[in-house]
Amino acid sequence: MRDPAGFSGCTANLGLKDGADDFAVVVSDGPCVSAAMFTQSLFAGPSVTISREAAASRALRGIMVISKNANVATGAAGRANAEEVRARVAARAGIAPEELLITSTGVIGRPYPMDTIREHLALTPQPLPVADLDDAARAMMTTDTMPKVARRSVGPATVVGIAKGVGMIEPNMATMLSFFFTDAAVAADDLDAVFRRVVERTFNSLSIDTDTSTSDTVVILANGRAGAVDLADFEEQLYQAALELVRKIATDGEGATKRIEVQVTGASSDRQARRVAKTIVNSPLVKTAVHGADPNWGRVVMAIGKLDDEDIDPDRVQVRFGDLPMYPGDPGEEELAVARKYLEGSLAEINVELGNGDAAWRVYGCDLTEGYVHINADYTT
Repeated sequence: MRDPAGFSGCTANLGLKDGADDFAVVVSDGPCVSAAMFTQSLFAGPSVTISREAAASRALRGIMVISKNANVATGAAGRANAEEVRARVAARAGIAPEELLITSTGVIGRPYPMDTIREHLALTPQPLPVADLDDAARAMMTTDTMPKVARRSVGPATVVGIAKGVGMIEPNMATMLSFFFTDAAVAADDLDAVFRRVVERTFNSLSIDTDTSTSDTVVILANGRAGAVDLADFEEQLYQAALELVRKIATDGEGATKRIEVQVTGASSDRQARRVAKTIVNSPLVKTAVHGADPNWGRVVMAIGKLDDEDIDPDRVQVRFGDLPMYPGDPGEEELAVARKYLEGSLAEINVELGNGDAAWRVYGCDLTEGYVHINADYTT
């Protein structure tokens, strides 16, 4: 499948990683409409605050990412450095700084090594060649074990999404870093509305470890080169691309061996369904039970029970591992053996029926392993 027409870019090493690319820029060759969402963290970095200001125009033309340094909690100097880097990259790309979204990901509290960055940016190609989005996805990686790319066709157009992220993931707007590029022609208001609906059902329904990043950013750029598309089809294909990225992130969670998906049905509202599902997928006891293939359904009802929600009646709740009924009832050794075998697989689906209404929600996560502890215990040392 071809990538969307009209996007240029490059990747490079700015000296932050040992040998691998740690920088990417992708820019539309012409005007775009855009939509973006950002972390709500109180410690949002200058890349987020600068980009949030720029994104208000809904006319961004490009994105850039620096990997291995979040440039967060670095004070006024951190903002000045981010503005300088964005201006330098924008000049080489031939666009105004206000048209370029800057993102950074990595260790918090360390300033950019500006002398090194200035030296390496001066070596990037000018003009930019045709963008290689697979290379951009690789350059974004920190503790990721694989690049994350999703492609979909919509009429004459293409939608491509790239993402990074495997830890510090409990989005409260979007996700770690995720960028979408399309040559579909979509009105700015329509693009913003569609994007927010898609983000809510995908990135905002993802959790690895309950921790919201200071740098979360998700954006879509649409340059219209391929012409108009059916808006409903566009939303569906964008949703499918975002969902593929979310599942790749959950599968690649730090130290993860299994993906967990929790589906809650019969809720009184979307909010209730999502809250119950997130509570289950975030429970360390549920995560470790899944890791050990232990069909301990009691941990699921425990997670539901700790919620302050008088609308939930335990007598109406049903719990299944996959299609296997666990609660209510008293599964015997044979049923538990089947459930144990099911949980040994790479995907564990936990299905909960609340019996309150018609709302439903699905969330995505992973098991909790010794690998997660080791990765994060040694992250900066």
